[in-house]
This record gives sequence, C-alpha cells and structure tokens, in this order.
Amino acid sequence: MTKQKANFFWFRRDLRLDDNVGLFHALQSDFPVIPLFIFDDDILENLPKNDARVSFIYDSLQKINTELTTFDSSILIKKGKTFEVWKSLLEEFDIQQIFFNKDYEPYAIKRDLAISSLLKDNNIEAFSFKDHVIFEEKEITKADGLPYTVYTPYKNKWLENYHLSGQAQEYDTKPLLGNFAKNKYSFPELSEIGFERSSIKVLPHNLTQIANYKEIRDFPAIDGTSYLSPHLRFGTVSVRKLVNWANKKNQTFLSELIWREFFIQILFSFPKVVNHNFKSAYDGIQWRNNEDDFKRWRSGTTGYPMVDAGMRQLNETGYMHNRVRMVVASFLCKHLLINWQWGEAYFAEKLLDFELASNVGNWQWAAGTGCDAAPYFRVFNPEIQQKKFDEKGIYIRKWIPEFDLGYNEPMVDHAFARDRAIATYKAGIIK
Repeated sequence: MTKQKANFFWFRRDLRLDDNVGLFHALQSDFPVIPLFIFDDDILENLPKNDARVSFIYDSLQKINTELTTFDSSILIKKGKTFEVWKSLLEEFDIQQIFFNKDYEPYAIKRDLAISSLLKDNNIEAFSFKDHVIFEEKEITKADGLPYTVYTPYKNKWLENYHLSGQAQEYDTKPLLGNFAKNKYSFPELSEIGFERSSIKVLPHNLTQIANYKEIRDFPAIDGTSYLSPHLRFGTVSVRKLVNWANKKNQTFLSELIWREFFIQILFSFPKVVNHNFKSAYDGIQWRNNEDDFKRWRSGTTGYPMVDAGMRQLNETGYMHNRVRMVVASFLCKHLLINWQWGEAYFAEKLLDFELASNVGNWQWAAGTGCDAAPYFRVFNPEIQQKKFDEKGIYIRKWIPEFDLGYNEPMVDHAFARDRAIATYKAGIIK
C-alpha cells in the first residue's frame, strides 16, 4: 500500500492557526501539511484525571479542528510516549519534512533532540522556529556574551533590540491555510485520552480590562487582570501580537511580558534552577519543612486572611492574583521556613498558567534564593499587605465567607516568624 507523502506540523505550546511561525513556514513547503498533536504520556501520567489544563488543551485543539474543516482538513491526535508515536508515524506516512516551534524547558529540549535524531536517521528534515518568545536565550546577552541575571539591564537591552527592529514581525497564515492535507481524522473524546472534564475553567482573555493596569494591578478585589497567562502558556494567543499591542498601549504590562522572557532565558542558561537555588550560597538554609504547617498553608487555614484567601482562590479556580502570590509565597518560605520547592510543586499542580520558568523564577524570588531576588531579610507582613491592598476586605470576604464570624488566630506570630527567618537565613548562608 502506498504511503501518503506529506509534511507535518507538530503543535505543542502554540495552539492556534493565527500568527504561528512554524506553521507559517510549514504551509509554504512543497507538500500538503498534516497538523499533529501528541498527548504525551510522560507528561500526562503525573496529572490528575480531571486536570483543568488538559481540558483546556482539548478544547483548544477542538477549536483548531473546527477551523480546519473549512479547508477539508482535520488535526491528527495521538497519545503515547512521544518517541514511540513518531516511530509509528514514520511507518504510516511517507514523511518529507517536519516543522515545529521551539520549547525551552529541559524536558522539551531533551525530547526534541531525541526526535530530531530519529528523523535524521530516517533522512527526514526537521525545522524548528522561534515562536514562544520575542527574543530567545542567546539573543539578549551582556557584552561578553553571557546571559543577564539581573532583570533591569536585561529589560533595557530587550527594549533596545525590540525598538531597533521596529516591532515584532507577525506572520499572516490565513492565505496559506488551504495547504493543509485533505484528511479527515476522527477527533477523540476526552475520555479516550484517559481524562474527564474539569469543573475549573480557563477564562477568556480580555485586554480591555488592563487599560489602567499600572494603577490597579496590586488590588486583588479589582477584576483588572487580562487572564492572558494560561493562553500564553499554551500558545492560544500570539506573544508577538501581545507585545506589539502592549508597546503601544501599556508599558507596565509590557514589562510583565519581558519578565516572562527573562525567566525563560534564566531557565535555559541555568537549568539547575529547577531543583536547586540559583544562588548556591543559600544551599545551607535549614528549612523546617513541617508537614502540618504545609497542610494548613495549602488549605488556606493559616489564620492570615490574605494568605488564606489566596490559597482558597487557587484551590477553587486555578488562578491567584499576582500581588497575593507574592504574599503567599513569602509566607511559606519565611514565616513557615518551608523550602520554596514545596510551594513551587504545589503551584505547578494547581495553577492554570503554570509555566516552569516563571514558577521557579518567582518562587526563588520570594525565597530570596534566585537571581535578582527579594533580599532574604525582606519578609512581607500579611496584615500590612492586607491593609494596603484590600483595605475593605472585599477580596478576603469573597474567598473566606466565614471571615466575619470570628476568624482563626494566626498560626504563627509575624514578629516571631520574621526574626526566626532572618536568623535562619543568616546562619544558613554560605560565606
């Protein structure tokens, strides 16, 4: 039987047809393009069966598939170990070329090297493209070619390069969408992938809500966030379109997008940060790592309303306001002296917008052990944070309905915890 001769575009963290760099180039190639997504067992096996992010990925793929029907095409969905899936595809199709967008996380780099080696052994060309960021790991460096480890000079160099180029180039795929292969693949049910629909939903993004981002971003009671982060994480929106928009409309929001790229290049350049402190001088800290304290933190029953409201919001919705994230993370690392890795792992499990680089970067920032981190002696007072950013208790009452009935006493006194944290850090820092 003659195999179908085709090129493949492999969707990963770029779940959109619009302004997709790798897809743009694939659709200009010499053969019809089969769109592919692989539900990777190496990732899925560690997730709960009702993981909200899997539901979101599934729905995003379904949207792509619906769009493809307009062109008498459809997306090919596979599930399994990625390497084994590609081996089976090589047997099923006469593959000429494969196109995909780069991913900069350690697991993805290892996976892509293995797949590229497999393809090379079968005389198949593989092309990868920058799509997830404006500037990738080696494009923004110091004069000596080394990566920046402090945000502000990185941001300044990033902006200099961005403005020199005018703006980020966007890729119009619409005229090319007719170049998909005319295949009709059955779209699986979520249950066939081994998952069930989550009650937690990824909300639609809304840029109009951040018109006054700089003035309102620290106040969790105000619905002034864009809800973009999960969409950026899974690539249902184009980072180029967002950056070009933010450059014209909102410089504060643009700075947040640059922070994202800063942490991505830190993870790429210093992959040890996944499991180790960026600043090895902090490796001697003697964390308490009390299981009961960690349980109270997770469940939002610490007796500190700002902390508890944040954790309950996270547990119920998969979201947490950015200001509250800082308070919650500082409390775990400094008030309770629990290793940032415990909190990072819990956020990775719960956050709809979990992205390894930002999660690790922000947790180490809060713990004081990361690059350009908050100093170890800076210990957020949750009560002061509450008075400054939720003075009327609107956010707190939303997530703690029993607040006015007589709330729990704090599980640890702030002044005591602050002194204990500073002393523990001082004793643990390796000179």
